[in-house]
Amino acid sequence: MESARSKPSPLERMRRELALAVGENAVFDGWTLKAVDSAAGQLGLDPVQARLAMPKTQSGMIDVYVQEVDRALEAAFTPRHLAAMKIREKIRALIWHRLEIMGPAREAVRRALAVLAMPQNLPLALRISWRSADLMWRLAGDTSTDFNHYTKRMTLGAVYGSTLLVWLDDQSEGWADTSAFLDRRIDDVMRFEKFKADWRRSSEHLSVSRFLGRLRYPPR
Repeated sequence: MESARSKPSPLERMRRELALAVGENAVFDGWTLKAVDSAAGQLGLDPVQARLAMPKTQSGMIDVYVQEVDRALEAAFTPRHLAAMKIREKIRALIWHRLEIMGPAREAVRRALAVLAMPQNLPLALRISWRSADLMWRLAGDTSTDFNHYTKRMTLGAVYGSTLLVWLDDQSEGWADTSAFLDRRIDDVMRFEKFKADWRRSSEHLSVSRFLGRLRYPPR
């Protein structure tokens, strides 16, 4: 049973209920209060309360949307569901399901990336990226607390970010091009984990920043 401290308020519950629908309506209305009104009408919610529940800024709405994508991902992948998978399979399944959750709002996600790329929103963009990568690694069973904790999240953030850009322009059936791209990027992650293991056993210095840069902007 949720404690009084952790139990969401009525407005918080409404915000969560609205979030994904706002994203879907942002395809047509942008990340605006018009999208909030449309989502409220779609869900049968009071539009005045809906406006109170949602942030007023584009970046705030996007943040709430991504948080709800994270919650939906967490709800879909229980420890029992992931237990039989290898780490590679877990990461692939988690990234792919994120794309499926966001599928109805794909054009709104494109707009969201443009908003988050604005200089004033870069700190928020970094927090969102880290938060989502951290969640995916935790769902995959990662419990590292050392250097690995940070490099894993940086690497996954780079892989997910580059895959997201390919997905936004993917017109192939079943997002086949994105699927193939994601497989190649996960191969890179597995190689990076091997490089880190070799690094710990060797005095030779590997360029982590260079490798991460290649993950973030890889050849297609």
